[in-house]
Amino acid sequence: MTEQAEASTRSGDYAALLNEVRNAGLLRRRYRYYAWRVAANLMAFAGAWVAFAFLGDSWWQLGIAALLAVVFAQLAFIGHDAGHKQIFRTRKPNDLVGTAHGGLVGMSYRWWVGGHNRHHANPNHEELDPDLDIPALAFTSTQARLKQGFLRWMAKHQAVLFFPLLTLEGLNLHINGMKAVWQGKTKGRKIEGALLTAHVVGYLTAVFLVLSPGIAVLFVVVHQALWGVYMGCSFAPNHKGMPTMKGQSVDFLRKQVLTSRNVRGGRFTDFLLGGLNYQIEHHLFPNMPRPNLRLAQPIVRRFCAERGIPYSQTSLLRSYRYVLQHLHETGAPLRAADRARAA
Repeated sequence: MTEQAEASTRSGDYAALLNEVRNAGLLRRRYRYYAWRVAANLMAFAGAWVAFAFLGDSWWQLGIAALLAVVFAQLAFIGHDAGHKQIFRTRKPNDLVGTAHGGLVGMSYRWWVGGHNRHHANPNHEELDPDLDIPALAFTSTQARLKQGFLRWMAKHQAVLFFPLLTLEGLNLHINGMKAVWQGKTKGRKIEGALLTAHVVGYLTAVFLVLSPGIAVLFVVVHQALWGVYMGCSFAPNHKGMPTMKGQSVDFLRKQVLTSRNVRGGRFTDFLLGGLNYQIEHHLFPNMPRPNLRLAQPIVRRFCAERGIPYSQTSLLRSYRYVLQHLHETGAPLRAADRARAA
């Protein structure tokens, strides 16, 4: 087969897979599922704050902080689905739901969607994927070599620092989203600015009005840190440690499959990770409703096997092991260079 014919065949692979998935009805909207999911999340959100009010100034409030971290993540997952048009067919109602959920958790929906869409277009691409552009970490040997000063020290020890750094992810989402809105880098600046301001004022007022200063500060720290860890642990297994790309010309199907990793598990894992455990299927069909991803998985896996395309899937704990192993190996040359200089 000539190179041109092979390229044509590969470009047709995705069309064939898409046709099979569409014929299985897996791109149809799941309105009942999302109505139930949104209602359950809002009830949990309201219930947590009612319990917060009833408990008053008590150390038991740290349990509410942990509960709110889980609820915030579940609300953010709905925002993620809305950003991909998984809930409704058209953009406007999805953006309405996404913006409202962003306001509830205190992050800019439109800022996040912009960066996330760039990630989907070029997953694990060294120059084009914003998820690989994190100053505190080095995901490739090139990034590691370019680190200087304190960031170089962090890159050397990034495997150890990874989970502690995730405690700051919630704060990062708040600050960068607010900065983007303040600088006018997002659409719907006025409505998002109003929602984010209302969130910050309402959240801090409630916490410091009900709790004594010491408990209030600890409540905020526990809540935001656990939310950051939860969000980071939901997204990190999906691509970190998978092959990276740099200028390669790869067809859409292989670009998405080769750079993504699925996490094995049942219904609880689906709930825990908001469907992100089906990362391969999600990247191939971003607008596929979340509950249909597990139904698409056997189709995609068989399709890849028939064409000899590696399909990566592992357990949740092992996925974190792969992430930490990759970070440790990326920082190894820096540690070796320092030891050589010291010798």
